[in-house]
Amino acid sequence: MPDKFDVIVVGAGPAGISCAYHLAKSGVNVILIERGEYPGSKNVMGGVLYRKMMDDIIPGFYKEAPLERPIVEQRFMMLDKESALTFGYKGLEWAEEPYNNFTVLRAKFDQWFASKAEAEGALLINETVVLECIVEDGRVIGVRTDRPDGEIYADVVVLADGVNSLLAKQLGFHKEFKPNEVALATMEILKLDKAIIEDRFNLEPNQGCTIEIFGDATKGILGTGFLYTNKDTLSIGVGTLLSGLIKHKIKPYELLEYVKNHPMIKPYIKGSEPQEYLAHLIPEGGYHSMPKIVGNGVIVVGDAAQLVNAIHREGSNMAMTSGILAAETILLAKMTGDYSENMLDHYRMKLMDSFVGKDLKKYKDATHHFDKFPQYFEKYIPLMNQAASQMFTVDGSSKKEKQNKIWKDIGSAGEKMKIARDLVRAWRVMK
Repeated sequence: MPDKFDVIVVGAGPAGISCAYHLAKSGVNVILIERGEYPGSKNVMGGVLYRKMMDDIIPGFYKEAPLERPIVEQRFMMLDKESALTFGYKGLEWAEEPYNNFTVLRAKFDQWFASKAEAEGALLINETVVLECIVEDGRVIGVRTDRPDGEIYADVVVLADGVNSLLAKQLGFHKEFKPNEVALATMEILKLDKAIIEDRFNLEPNQGCTIEIFGDATKGILGTGFLYTNKDTLSIGVGTLLSGLIKHKIKPYELLEYVKNHPMIKPYIKGSEPQEYLAHLIPEGGYHSMPKIVGNGVIVVGDAAQLVNAIHREGSNMAMTSGILAAETILLAKMTGDYSENMLDHYRMKLMDSFVGKDLKKYKDATHHFDKFPQYFEKYIPLMNQAASQMFTVDGSSKKEKQNKIWKDIGSAGEKMKIARDLVRAWRVMK
């Protein structure tokens, strides 16, 4: 193996593979280094892949990629102890090519995606840990790995090594992230016959459904649960801010078991068999937590750059976009022979001008707001469920009487005013 490449990409997740694929396809000599046994072996996400970004990279990918189900319905469940207020959208236009979104299993999908990068000429090296970046005269010129004679050099190093990027931290790009800037997601893959899945979720063959779960699923901690349909398995999980788990002294696996045994969720997974358990940190700090993402000879992409929109549970699409923008910038730098921070800063400008930067800026205060005011989850979701129960229960009371009771149950005039203020605050951080 040569010890000098045009580009080194550290981490074979959606961001790293996208970058390596685009560079290799453009004739760049690129090496993709993955610490896991294979791409996807250490990657966790809820399981939704957004077609548009992937289709921009490999047109028509869905015809051959190892996907689970095209999603035709997205549901949202506001959960209380023994009730759920559910709403969503089901569109049969999503069941037709080129589809909209898909459920995926990362262990399968990432391997396939990485093989496409290899086919274009990228060199994939698995089971290799990058210990540090090699810096000379203030510029990153390569990486040092845990392999014998493991120094590899390149014009540019792309850091796609995940949420708690040790390499970016070593370079001084960020400090240790705080517990309220990262979420811990735990997920389980449950085996279940495909016919049973389709019956329980009211689906036709080769149709999928996602359920995002708010409220009691996280016991008042800021976060969400989820339940996604795969071909013959279900992905069920819950992700919450690490600070909330610490404050409430709840273990992640205990929270997942709570969700699995919740009376509103349990019927969906009845008779299933646990197949795999996964846990992973997810960046939640958003815009305010973004580290420095460009330096002399180095670019940071994906989770390592904190590119997650927690409000819309988007991450893989942002990661892929960042990988492509990084590759485009590197191609520009290669044309000029200039790999300085000033040149590579085109990546940062492109990123912030894309939907990635615009969405992160739009929701820049959302996570911190909802974490600061837990009543949205602890109080208001139960109030919504109680109001729905009142209105939908036919007991001889007039609808006017029911409305009056709901209004009374909300509380005093001061409590009503507080709710109104909270709704205005929520609107302001989400607008």
